[in-house]
Amino acid sequence: VQLQASGGGLVQAGGSLRLSCAGSGFTLGNFAFAWFRQAPGKEREGVAYSSGGGRTTIVYSDSVKGRFSISRDNAKDTVYLQMNSLKPEDTAVYYCAAGRPSTDQPTKPAFYYYWGQGTQVTVSS
Repeated sequence: VQLQASGGGLVQAGGSLRLSCAGSGFTLGNFAFAWFRQAPGKEREGVAYSSGGGRTTIVYSDSVKGRFSISRDNAKDTVYLQMNSLKPEDTAVYYCAAGRPSTDQPTKPAFYYYWGQGTQVTVSS
């Protein structure tokens, strides 16, 4: 089982990036999926969540709501995070993860079994 994240980079404030996370060795559509980020000296933060199964529930953290969008292509076993209107405070290592969280704690890291390796996003002011 493997998750491979890509798409990070350096961008100016106000710019956009799209992160991808490709899964292999399992059926991604059977799992909930989330994007987390961790900045130096800070705790890992869940920023976007997409439930598995036939009826998709999506949740965003307040810090990214209205700017980030999570989507998934189950046929390709790939999940995306479109990030628009980026701010310097979005600078972090971004991780994708797959698991089966509880509905009341969709972005609690402990519920996620599989993690990607992380991709750096740096937003300059």
